[in-house]
Amino acid sequence: MLTAIISVIAYLILAPLIGGFLAGVDRIITARMQGRFGPPVLQPFYDVLKLREKENITVNRVQDFYVICFFIFVVVTGGFFFAGGSLLLVIFTLTLASVFLIVAAFSSGSAYAQVGAERELLQMMAYEPMVLLTAVGFYAYTGSFRVDDIMQGSNMPLIPLVGIFVGYIFILTIKFRKSPFDLSMSHHAHQELVAGLKTEFSGRTLALIEVAHWYENIFLLGIVFLFFVNGTILMTVIGIVVCLLAYFLEIFIDNSFARMKWQVALNSAWIAALVLGGINLFVIMIG
Repeated sequence: MLTAIISVIAYLILAPLIGGFLAGVDRIITARMQGRFGPPVLQPFYDVLKLREKENITVNRVQDFYVICFFIFVVVTGGFFFAGGSLLLVIFTLTLASVFLIVAAFSSGSAYAQVGAERELLQMMAYEPMVLLTAVGFYAYTGSFRVDDIMQGSNMPLIPLVGIFVGYIFILTIKFRKSPFDLSMSHHAHQELVAGLKTEFSGRTLALIEVAHWYENIFLLGIVFLFFVNGTILMTVIGIVVCLLAYFLEIFIDNSFARMKWQVALNSAWIAALVLGGINLFVIMIG
């Protein structure tokens, strides 16, 4: 119990710091790959502080309420995960958080925000099957959905779950909102969506969304780490290194591939879930 409390407190404090730092590294690497110098590594923190000082202009009060709910459920999702809770509960709260953000965008009445919200729904349909298969894969191998039970195992889950691991890395591109599947937040589609899902958000509300994404990214990398645990310090270090490599891989993909249509994201994610996840689960169940 004490370990769970300490883990949750560490997540609440460190996740936005590490997430913001990784976002700054992302900007620097992206700039260097594009032949630019790039902003300081702490620029994401400066941006959030600047947003907090700006006037908070929203279409309606309900919009702010939905964004606050989005932030709370993202933080709760990571809290459940790092406290050693059930992966099914973690996935449920993560999905609910995304729904609140989508409803917030719809409530604005903006055409750009609504198109971004519709694309976010399509992205959810794309990555959810693989996320669920990841949880089911851990259960099929360890006999438990609980993160603390998986952490206490003596065998590294990566080897028997290698197909699910590859499939999960694939859908991280969608969850991190990186090209070629950056469809709803419009990092690479300003000419058609302005800012997509975030078009009508500003000031403290937009800052809250950015910080929530930092929390979410750390939690998603935590699932990557879960594939490498076996109770030894060596594999703990290797797991952390692989998490960083996975993040840098997404940065490389983001700057190396053109943005694709939503049909490609949906079809490719489902194929990855069916082929990589489905076959991997079948092998575990008959083994």
